[in-house]
Amino acid sequence: MPSPSIPPVSGTAPAADTATSWDLASVVQALRVSREEQHKIRYKGRIRELPSRKVMKQVLDGCLAALFPTHYGQAELDDHSIDFFVGQRLNDTLHLLQEQVRRGLHFSAHDSEVETDVQILQARAAQITAQFAQGLPQVRAVVVSDLQAAYQGDPAATSISEILLCYPGVAAIICHRLAHALYGLGSPFLARMLADIAHARTGIDIHPGARIGRSFFIDHGTGVVIGQTAIIGERVRLYQHVTLGAKRFPMEEDGSLVKGLARHPVVEDDVVIYAGATVLGRVTIGQGSIIGGNVWLTHSVPPNSNVSQAQTLSGPCD
Repeated sequence: MPSPSIPPVSGTAPAADTATSWDLASVVQALRVSREEQHKIRYKGRIRELPSRKVMKQVLDGCLAALFPTHYGQAELDDHSIDFFVGQRLNDTLHLLQEQVRRGLHFSAHDSEVETDVQILQARAAQITAQFAQGLPQVRAVVVSDLQAAYQGDPAATSISEILLCYPGVAAIICHRLAHALYGLGSPFLARMLADIAHARTGIDIHPGARIGRSFFIDHGTGVVIGQTAIIGERVRLYQHVTLGAKRFPMEEDGSLVKGLARHPVVEDDVVIYAGATVLGRVTIGQGSIIGGNVWLTHSVPPNSNVSQAQTLSGPCD
């Protein structure tokens, strides 16, 4: 009795030489030309090493475990084992970070002489990593103030542990504190990667260059955007879908955007900005002000202002 025929499996590669039928050689060559001529990511015949997003996720998780070992590390730790765990986890994490800092410096360098000097890059990476490690206690102290602000500002919060494990706004803030530290130490590439990892995890986009004071709380959090040059004071509270953005972008004579200008809002102490509000440009929100939901604001407001959609602010239309 003849054997029954076996139907082909969906997605199975055809028997023909696919490399020939798809003309892969010419596609690969064309992609090489695109990389070299259009994007210019090759340098003197070799590819510069990029930092690894996968490793930076490990670095972030390692830092979280070192800052809050029983919440983000191992729940069963006790007084006798916790310091050993923190030391071991931090040691492993800093080794990973130092290599990624080196890669970030190497990839971002514009000076070819510095770029090819391995010893200079290694020494600078080691210095940045050591300074980052020394700053972790201060980072944790600021994060604790953020946790306290979340607990005091949300009547639904039952404990600090709940806030640490369940609040996306807090997760984004912790990551920002770490990313901002790297940013200030001269590793903006890695800081941007950490910020993007937090964005992917939480839906909250905070540029690592933004300067944010203590006791900061983002309630709910989804859709919040905070731009690079934003300055936020102490005890500020934001709700979901708040944007602190730029109003316009000055351009050079050749049409390229001018980089580095202060273009995002300054939010002073004790300000509350409710859901959906958009604040654009280098404007100042005065201390103690309340910005209502869905407000579109492109002008400064004095301290203790209460701005809602029903109000018309004086000034030219944008």
